[in-house]
Amino acid sequence: MEKKSGKYYLYIALALLLLLFFAVDLLTGAALLPAVDVWKALTGGADVPDYVNAIVMNFRVPKAITALLAGMALSVSGLQMQTTFRNPLADPYVLGISSGSGFGVALFILGTGMWGFSSVLWVHNLGIALAGWLGAFVMLAIVTAASLRLRDTMSMLVMGIMVGGAVSAIVGVMQYFSEATALKTYVLWTMGSFSSISPEQLYLMAPAILLGLIAALMTMKWLDVMMHGDMYARSVGLHIKRARTVILLISGLLAGTITAFCGPIGFVGIAVPHVARMLFGTANHRVLLPATMLLGGVVMLMSDIISQLPGSDSVLPINTITALLGIPVIIFVIFRNQRGF
Repeated sequence: MEKKSGKYYLYIALALLLLLFFAVDLLTGAALLPAVDVWKALTGGADVPDYVNAIVMNFRVPKAITALLAGMALSVSGLQMQTTFRNPLADPYVLGISSGSGFGVALFILGTGMWGFSSVLWVHNLGIALAGWLGAFVMLAIVTAASLRLRDTMSMLVMGIMVGGAVSAIVGVMQYFSEATALKTYVLWTMGSFSSISPEQLYLMAPAILLGLIAALMTMKWLDVMMHGDMYARSVGLHIKRARTVILLISGLLAGTITAFCGPIGFVGIAVPHVARMLFGTANHRVLLPATMLLGGVVMLMSDIISQLPGSDSVLPINTITALLGIPVIIFVIFRNQRGF
């Protein structure tokens, strides 16, 4: 009973941290805005200066919501992949899913700029989303096919790194022959940022992420079964190929959507699930998946807050912050794995 109540307290603490960091993220930025004015802008106050309302509603709110959704989506995607491949170092970034999504976006940004139709806003937004999803699912299919033949964990990681490297090389060639405007757009995208997400893009991104998160919550029982291996899964009547396909499609939807709109963001998908396991002391996905979702949102909001440089128009690439936060956790997991993790 004490253990259960302890988990509830952890959930409450994470939820409160999530609300706190979301509020701080709304207050953080190049322009120093009074908290009262920010609150009035959020609640529709009549005496709010126009510039404050514009900054809060058109920039900071979409940015904070994007950071929240990105943290949840990438963390859940990483947890799903770690369980499905039974690999503690699996995540969309390491296994090349983010690279596949990035390749799709590169084809769209660098390849369609010369045609002109990508300058139409709604076509540009929809094109990036479709390209990111398609690239992620193609890479996911490659990784899944490889996993059927490569049973060794290290071989899977090397496979993902090599395929990701090949994709990066192809993109490098495309960059060399691209126009300056398209090249600048793509390079900025690769740095990873929530600052460029417009309300119109959020209207397209948010439903896809929410759909993926809801679907992920419905697979918790499957993940618990698959964690014990294929033989056990078959013994309890689980259709392994069908379950694995559905889970990986959900994972691809989550990772591909975030990568398409926000750029490739690494280390969160690996690190957050392990921190959630350590905090809650369990591998039960009915506990772990909601915990990972909350913790992912907290970490990404905190990363977005840290990336803001007070009093400056500059914003650090989000990848820089997630690397500094995630790499120590990954190193710890590697050493712990050597002791029988």
